[in-house]
Amino acid sequence: MTPAYQIEGEDRPGRWVVTCDHASNRVPETVAGGDLGLPPEDMARHIAYDIGAAGLARALGAALDSPVILSDFSRLVIDPNRGEDDPTLCMKIYDGSIIPANRHADTAEVERRLALFHRPYHDALAGLLARRVGPAILAIHSFTPQLKGRAPRPWHVGVLYAGDTRLAYPLLAQLRAAGDICVGDNEPYSGHLPGDALDRHGVQPGLPHVLIELRNDLITSPQQQRDWGNRLAPMLDAARKNAEV
Repeated sequence: MTPAYQIEGEDRPGRWVVTCDHASNRVPETVAGGDLGLPPEDMARHIAYDIGAAGLARALGAALDSPVILSDFSRLVIDPNRGEDDPTLCMKIYDGSIIPANRHADTAEVERRLALFHRPYHDALAGLLARRVGPAILAIHSFTPQLKGRAPRPWHVGVLYAGDTRLAYPLLAQLRAAGDICVGDNEPYSGHLPGDALDRHGVQPGLPHVLIELRNDLITSPQQQRDWGNRLAPMLDAARKNAEV
C-alpha cells in the first residue's frame, strides 16, 4: 500500500520543518476503489487539495535547507488538518459539491480512514519533529480566490496563527515591508482551530510555528511555486532570527 505521506530532505540541517497537510488529491484504492464519485473537474479543485501548495512546500524546503512532509491523500478522504473529533473531518458536501463516497461513511469507515491515513501522517510528523533540535514548524496551505457565492479574496499571502505570535508577527512585518504584497493577518481564515495540525504539533507542545496561506492562482505553475519559495524563504529566516527561536 502506498504510504500516507512523503518526506523529502529528512537529513537537511535547517531549523524549519515544512508541512503540507493538503498536498495531494489522490484517492487510494482502499477508499471506494480509488474514486469518490466526483467528476475530474471537482477533483482538480481546491475542495480535493491545496492547489500549488505541494510545489511551494518543496521549494521552501529546498530554499530553507529543511525537511518537508507532505500528505499523500486527498482531504476528501480524511482531512489531516482536522482533529479526530472535528465534524468536518470527513466532508459530505464541500463548496457546493456532494461527495458521493462520503455520504454514507459511518463511524467505522471514518475510523478505518483515520487508521490508514490520518494517524500515520501525524505519527510521521511527530517523529520528524522529535528527531530534530529546536525545530520551527512552517505549515503551507493555499486558498481559492473566491468561494461560490462569496466575495473575492484580495490577499496574496495570509499569515495564520493562534496564541503564539513569535513567528507570525515578525513574518507579517517582513511581508508588509515588501510593499507589493496584499497581506492577510489571520485571513482568509482564523488560525485558531483547536485540534488541527498546528494546534497538535505546535501550540500544545509549545514549538514555534506559523502557517502561510498563499492564493492558489499565484502558484499554479512550478515556476511560480519556485519564485514564491525563493521570495518567502529569506523573510521566514529573518522572522525566525527576529523571534530568536
